[in-house]
Amino acid sequence: MEVLLPRSLDEALTMKAERPEAIPLAGGTDVMVDMNFGRLRPPAIIDVSRLGELTSHREDNGKIYLGSGVTYATIVREMAAFKPLVQASRSVGSPQIRNRGTVGGNLGTASPAGDALPVLAAYDAEVVLRSRARGERSLPWQTFLVGPKKTAIAPDELIVGTSWRRVRGPGSFSKIGTRNAMVIAVAGLCLVVDEDQRRVRVALGSVGPVIIRASEAEENVSAALATAGSWDDPAKLLADQSIEEFAELVAAAARPLDDVRGTANYRRHGCKVLARRAISWALSERRMPSWL
Repeated sequence: MEVLLPRSLDEALTMKAERPEAIPLAGGTDVMVDMNFGRLRPPAIIDVSRLGELTSHREDNGKIYLGSGVTYATIVREMAAFKPLVQASRSVGSPQIRNRGTVGGNLGTASPAGDALPVLAAYDAEVVLRSRARGERSLPWQTFLVGPKKTAIAPDELIVGTSWRRVRGPGSFSKIGTRNAMVIAVAGLCLVVDEDQRRVRVALGSVGPVIIRASEAEENVSAALATAGSWDDPAKLLADQSIEEFAELVAAAARPLDDVRGTANYRRHGCKVLARRAISWALSERRMPSWL
């Protein structure tokens, strides 16, 4: 196996064009596990962990850009304004893993259990790709993630980042697992309230072949907030029945399977509990708007 060490993004793209079979390596928290267990033996690796072009994050006119090489530890430390993303990043593995692991790696692995992915889905994020021959393009998250551990990336492309429009409103990420820490999610949920669009967005992880947006639940609770007058006056409470209907619809959106980490029924129940908690947290925050 050949290890390629580019000194710049341009050099890395040239290497990927010449060796499309080469696997990019950033934090290595997924790739090295597969290699150590003999599940992956690529003919070449391109080490992109030293490329400064991939480690920046910025905001420009309400548009957020997150480089694919930004680590979870950096997100926790420097991106406090993005609470769901920070909560997801904090839930990833151990401190050592968070110091190495990246959102770009989560995207490249494309596991439905990737903790950052429901957050990107709730943000309606796009994945930014680049190749030497065709330059840069952006794909909506749902176009990029095509199946379990499958993406729409071309053989000569690298993931250089992800971007989304800043959402004004509260939100959260939560998950359940077989223990309290360093755990792969049995079910994960990100909820974001978009005050400007007057819409609640909900994305589910680890309960289907890909990340799932609970569209019917989103429409139902957004309409319920309008009917209750809560969009204009957050002090007006949402009826318990509306919260329960929302939780039921979120659970119905899941497409889980039985596996060693949990049954399909348990995952659906988990989605219902997470949804009820997440909408309750968001409604409480709207009445005490620290997110403004």
